[in-house]
Amino acid sequence: MPSPRVEIRYCTRCRWLLRAGWMAQELLTTFGDTLGEVALLPQTGGVFSIHVDGEVVFDRKAEGRFPEMKEVKQLVRKKVAPGMGLGHSDSAVKSKAPESRDDEQCPNY
Repeated sequence: MPSPRVEIRYCTRCRWLLRAGWMAQELLTTFGDTLGEVALLPQTGGVFSIHVDGEVVFDRKAEGRFPEMKEVKQLVRKKVAPGMGLGHSDSAVKSKAPESRDDEQCPNY
């Protein structure tokens, strides 16, 4: 079975590369060689979504917010390593963290 591929699709016009890169780094640090690849795919149109082996696990437009990193790790783990412990990231995910900027909009859309 081939190693899992994670894609983080992000809007270049919205300048979300840093957010996408940070999430990729966190996933690689957490999952190590469990993942075969973490790819950053530049898009337009206000896109920010995370895919595992072609399946969407999070879409900013559908959810109306950005994901918390803890949530991303849990969603990816569910697909690639269901029995893996995530330490402090295993606690419940809040539906909305007050410190996150869920209202952040792409200035170009």
